[in-house]
Amino acid sequence: MATSTTEFNQGLCSFLDNSPTPYHAVASMKQLLKAHGFLELQEGETWGQLNPGRYLVTRNDSSIIAFKLAAGDLARQGINMVGAHTDSPCLKVKPQPEKVQNTLFQLGVEVYGGALLNPWFDRDLSMAGRVSYQTDSGQIDQVLVDFEKAVAVIPSLAIHLDRDVNQNRTINPQQHLPPVLTQLDDGDKLDFRALLEQQCSQQHPDLKIGKVLDYEMCFYDTQKAAVTGLSSDFISGARLDNLLSCYVGLQSLLSADEKTSSLLVCNDHEEVGSQSSSGAQGTFLQSVLQRMTQTTENYQRMVDHSMMISADNAHAVHPNYADRHDAEHGPVLNKGPVIKTNANQRYATSSETSAIFRQLCEKNNVPVQDFVVRTDMGCGSTIGPITASNLGVRTLDIGVPTFAMHSIRELAGSQDASMLYTVLTAFFNQNPH
Repeated sequence: MATSTTEFNQGLCSFLDNSPTPYHAVASMKQLLKAHGFLELQEGETWGQLNPGRYLVTRNDSSIIAFKLAAGDLARQGINMVGAHTDSPCLKVKPQPEKVQNTLFQLGVEVYGGALLNPWFDRDLSMAGRVSYQTDSGQIDQVLVDFEKAVAVIPSLAIHLDRDVNQNRTINPQQHLPPVLTQLDDGDKLDFRALLEQQCSQQHPDLKIGKVLDYEMCFYDTQKAAVTGLSSDFISGARLDNLLSCYVGLQSLLSADEKTSSLLVCNDHEEVGSQSSSGAQGTFLQSVLQRMTQTTENYQRMVDHSMMISADNAHAVHPNYADRHDAEHGPVLNKGPVIKTNANQRYATSSETSAIFRQLCEKNNVPVQDFVVRTDMGCGSTIGPITASNLGVRTLDIGVPTFAMHSIRELAGSQDASMLYTVLTAFFNQNPH
């Protein structure tokens, strides 16, 4: 566990760099949890009555639940939960992606989530994801792959060919986003699955990688996350939304004591509505909680004594666009975590859950801020309302202030993540009811 803000941010940057996809994020988290004594459970096996201890379980290799089970009656004591999501907007490779235009080999891509597309141009891009392959014995297996180095770019059109670009630039995702990977001689062809097979064999020489059957691959920016600013005021990096919350939640769980039960859930597919087997609208969390309590009666009692904090980044007041915020509810970088409230339940915060969080912040000398979207603008959402409605559990929506959300590179304050870590650790350690 981190012992200083500098060390905490170094760990966060390393986590961001090692987690280009939800699959890699879950693998990184699982590795760290196991190093701290967490026992991995399998959904397809019998759990029985779980003894007090540390456990983790994954679904689809892209969602993870880790929990510390304290001694005592879980139904009466309840459990403190923190939720986040592992996915971020990106460009995903299509099933039949190969394109050759004027000797240049490109890959067709699909936009995943509400990506801010302009910043994807002229960046050094790599690819990572999960590959499904057939073994020599005919079995189907999966493996993670990461090209790591820059292998692609989406070149901008020169201003000389689009004089109005700075006033009116429109991006057609089908036409303008296929990245360029290499140049081919006339008549040459390149098969993407064969390319993946070669990369998998190089990266996993101990495995007998046979025919690649399918894949879930996405492009990502190769620029590393970094602490930036004249006075090291900021953290700049890809996927801060929402791997920052995953990392903070993970570190808080590791630091939590064993006297109270605590749980971290990091779901996939939040950026596209959470409606999947591994998303927050799926059964993953509910199933794990039911198996922990074993009976419907105990499950309902446990939920009533529990609380969920949904951690997902908040919109900081942009100095060049301050009018896009409600003047009284504009979060500032490095001024503490943000309570997110919406009258129409786009956030699950209630006066009860926000009061609990404010008290926690006050007790731990952490400043707290508020965000409410302008009344004349639409409001985004999180896994908070989904979890609250699925489980019936008291829920709070919070996050750290962030600029450039959903861009290829986002910006947060260098103090906020460690402050949120302090509060979430205290939350895990308090009596749920």
